[in-house]
This record gives sequence, C-alpha cells and structure tokens, in this order.
Amino acid sequence: MPGGKTGGSGAAATKRSEASEEATQREEEQEDDGDEDLRDGGVPFFVNRGGLPIDEPTWERMWRHVAKIHPEGEMVAQRIRGATDLPKIPIPSVPALQPSTPIPERLEAIQRYIKELQYNHTGTQFFEIKKSRPLTGLMDLAKEMTKEALPIKCLEAVILGIYLTNNMPTLERFPISFKTHFSGNYFRHIVLGVNFGGRYGALGISRREELMYKAPTFRTLSELIFNYEEAYHRCWHVLKKVKLGHCVSHDPHSVEQIEWKHSILDVEKLGREDFRKELERHARDMRLKIGKGTGPPSPTKDRKKDVSSPQRGQSSPHRRNSRGER
Repeated sequence: MPGGKTGGSGAAATKRSEASEEATQREEEQEDDGDEDLRDGGVPFFVNRGGLPIDEPTWERMWRHVAKIHPEGEMVAQRIRGATDLPKIPIPSVPALQPSTPIPERLEAIQRYIKELQYNHTGTQFFEIKKSRPLTGLMDLAKEMTKEALPIKCLEAVILGIYLTNNMPTLERFPISFKTHFSGNYFRHIVLGVNFGGRYGALGISRREELMYKAPTFRTLSELIFNYEEAYHRCWHVLKKVKLGHCVSHDPHSVEQIEWKHSILDVEKLGREDFRKELERHARDMRLKIGKGTGPPSPTKDRKKDVSSPQRGQSSPHRRNSRGER
C-alpha cells in the first residue's frame, strides 16, 4: 500500500539521519580524544605518535600520503627525496619579549613566529596533541616545538600560543573551535582566543590568512566570532558550530586540563540573535570566573606530586552545556 511505503520510507530516512548524527558524534569524540587519525574536509591526515626523530614506518606513511594528496603524485615525493641540493631552511627564533613591551606588540611578535614556522601541508601532524593531557605536559610539548621548529597545524599553534603567552598574566587565553561545511564535506579549525583590556583577538595558523591572527581590537566576543564567520563566507564555507573553552591557567606546571568545550553553539539551531546572546553569555561566564579568582589556586607539581597524567579515555572536565544543547 502507498501508505505503508511512505511510512517505511520515512522510518528509513529517520534511521539514516540518526546514523549520520551518531557517526558525526563519534567523529567528534575521536577528534577530542586523539585516539584515531583525523579527517579534515573528507581528507584524512595522520598524527606522528612515535615522537621525534620520526620512525621509519611513520616517515614512509607520510610520503605515501603526500604522493596521494599532491597534484603531481609520486613525482613530487621522488623529486624532493632524491634531491641533493635542497636549500637550507632558516630556523625561526623564539621572540625575546621584554615585560615593558606592550601586550599587543608582543602578540604580533608571537604570531609572526608562529607564521614563520609555516603551515604543515604534508598531511602528517608532527606533534601528538592529546587534549586530555594536563597543561604541564602540553607545555613540555610546546617547548619541544620551539626546539624542533617544524611546520605545524592549527591545534599545535594553539598549544604554542599558550606557552608563549604564559608570562602575560593580564592576558586571558581560551580555545575557539570552528566547524564549517563546504562542497559536501566538514572542516574543523581552532585558534587561541585572547582578551586584553576588554578587547578580543586571536592567535593561530591556517592555510588562509584571514583565519589566523586577529589583533585584540574587537569590543565583544561576538564581534570576533562574526569576523571569522565573514572570513569563512568569503571562502564559501558555511559556519555550523562554534566551541568555546574557558580561560587557560598561566601556571605552566598546572596539572589541570584545558577546558576545550565549555559552550557548544549550533549556529543554525540558535539563529542569529540567540547565537550572539550565547557568545556574550560565555564572555560573561569567563569574566565572572576571572573576577572570582577562578576558585582555589591551580594544583601544581609542587603541591600535588602524586598526581599523574590522566590516561587515555579519562572523562573530560565537567562543563556547563550551552542553552542550545539543553
């Protein structure tokens, strides 16, 4: 009967929708935990989990992937690997910042350094960033990044930005993640939001210049996010979700975890005005947390010497869901 067919078709469509949502949720959980190699825009990229120097299997996998994703295929890999006269790449110097230098100038110097490291186009992330690691472990990793001076991706740039701004107590730092849609695929990007003197900006790295650094000149958090949204629109991307973390401790020895997802905002479900209100609500939450001194002092190695790094699979710190989720 037609009615039966319609009902069956509707049920099948519902199941497909639920399966798609579950797959998206699993993908986001994998991305947060760092348990799987990731996909960006439908194209997988790998993570070097063996540390440095890179082991032979990871090295060969990287070059196979380069040959697969590069327009010239295996020719580009053979040309580079077989060359004996490759130019020497200058190693960027970590900026020596004086306390008397104004914060905006110091941020510009840090962003120049991040950009000089260059964006990693190989398809293999050289440093493994586990978001569940305590801050002290991530800062040790950032120190290794400055030592090796290898090209980086956006998540590595965020960790490096935290490390290089730890000695700026008047600067608040918090992660901002974007999920966009373009040509049938989803893309993810992350920057380090900053707040100085009540003005918002960001540090980061991207393939696109307009999706990286933002000077701290935006009066509100929503102005900063809408600026990124406009930049995405110029790239023909549609902004789908924004994840906002809380302020990161300036204590490089803290064993606390970074709160990556205090607010998860679905742009389409919220609508323009509610989206703006949720962004400002998050900004107020951060101000209140700062005003209260963020509670008791952050635990450190000195205070809690028996605290070990959380193991993979440990639950993320408690966060307050956004109004859209509730």
